[in-house]
Amino acid sequence: MQTNKSFTDRIDWSLAFILFLFFIISLVAISSAQTSGQYLTNFVPRQALFYVVSVVMIGVLMYFDPEQYKKMAYYLYGFGIFLLILLMISPDGVGQIAEPVNGAKAWFHTPFVNIQPAEFMKTFYILALAKMISTHHEQNLIKSIKSDFFLLGKIGLCLAIPLGFILLQPDLGTALVFIAITLAVVVVSGISWKIIAPSFGGVAVVGSVLLWMTINAQDFLSSAFGLKPYMFERIYTWLDPYSYAESGGYNLIAALNAIGSGEVFGKGYQGRQVYVPENHTDFIFTVISEDFGFVGASTVIILFFMLIYHLTKITLQFKDMFSTYVCAGIIAMITFHVFQNIGMTIQLLPITGIPLPFISYGGSSLIGNMLALGIVFSMKFHHKNYMFDKNKK
Repeated sequence: MQTNKSFTDRIDWSLAFILFLFFIISLVAISSAQTSGQYLTNFVPRQALFYVVSVVMIGVLMYFDPEQYKKMAYYLYGFGIFLLILLMISPDGVGQIAEPVNGAKAWFHTPFVNIQPAEFMKTFYILALAKMISTHHEQNLIKSIKSDFFLLGKIGLCLAIPLGFILLQPDLGTALVFIAITLAVVVVSGISWKIIAPSFGGVAVVGSVLLWMTINAQDFLSSAFGLKPYMFERIYTWLDPYSYAESGGYNLIAALNAIGSGEVFGKGYQGRQVYVPENHTDFIFTVISEDFGFVGASTVIILFFMLIYHLTKITLQFKDMFSTYVCAGIIAMITFHVFQNIGMTIQLLPITGIPLPFISYGGSSLIGNMLALGIVFSMKFHHKNYMFDKNKK
């Protein structure tokens, strides 16, 4: 028998509270970052507006149930691909429809805000991937190695289309997010580990070989694949930033100095002394670390752990495969964003243009992540509890 819950009881208030804490942290960090004088614009009201728009969007998304999202999945995926194609063929340059930022043609330019289609494509891709896998299992009740290989091929094709357009921008950071989402969903997709283990092992070997060749065989890569010398600089500046202190290594050195100077308790709000470029977007973690020290940085990391833990608990409650795969993809997306963004500021990973979710300034990034969580809110809102449920306590 289904148990009845009131409207307010069906809303995930714990998730809402976590997002509210991110809202406060974001405004405080962006406000402090602006004291560096890099820009004349006040980004705090804009970020607050993006949050308001996101909350309204979540309210609309909660109207739809998982079955409706499943029906819309391929349409949304197709719409996202259309936007990526439109971006590629649009005239670019200042004042044009598509405006390159930091060398990447990844944004539509509007009088109010730049829109990055790839941020929304991530969620559209997760929905399409979840529908593809769940439908495959519904049509193939008896699993076999052949059916698993067929599913893996369909997943690869679903990934290749948006990945190709994103690499053409070029936007390596976002491409890595798509790959991380795919790997996570494949792990929970039910594909046999006899296929997954060798595949993942092969990817790890290829990645290791490419990294070694980037360091030790640049001439071969340049002649064989036409790679330019500047393409290797990101790896070099990651491994030895001080040898490139006047060029590509400047940002990483500044980030390390800012984080280290915060020590345990930080210098206090707007107490920063180290100049870090783009500190209100990609390097917002350096602002938090310098202002509030190890304590403040650890608090932010713990809050992200709480978010991921809570999303994992929600995922385990779902009985339908589609909702489970969607939530797994969203967890992977957020986790990779956090790991990559914080990792690049402490020299654990190479620097890529990936913002810190829910904290970095940016309308496309924030609304894109909120779009994903809005679907989680919806799935939790429409989730039905039953008496004698074995998971119910």
